[in-house]
Amino acid sequence: MGTAQEVEITGRIDVHTVPDVRLLLHEIIDTGCGDVLMRLADAEIGDATGLGVLVEAYNRARRAGRRLAVVDMSDRTGRLLRASRLHRSLVLREAVDEPTVVAVTA
Repeated sequence: MGTAQEVEITGRIDVHTVPDVRLLLHEIIDTGCGDVLMRLADAEIGDATGLGVLVEAYNRARRAGRRLAVVDMSDRTGRLLRASRLHRSLVLREAVDEPTVVAVTA
């Protein structure tokens, strides 16, 4: 898999916090290399804008030739991704080697 950057997002992701989360994810995607792996175990997707920022980051990463995936999430987030069928493209189920960790607090 090569080099990866791991991002841990904590707190509520909603209309109030999405602008900051978006800026940080864009910076990570635009300036790094390899996969971007998101840990959302301590994050709560509060509304549609929270879900939208993940989709937007996924699409931005693809355009940059990178892969963005959720590698850890709460049960609630997992249910939300399954209900919206985003688990098909956003959830990574394979092993991850030596990521670089970047924390983002929503």
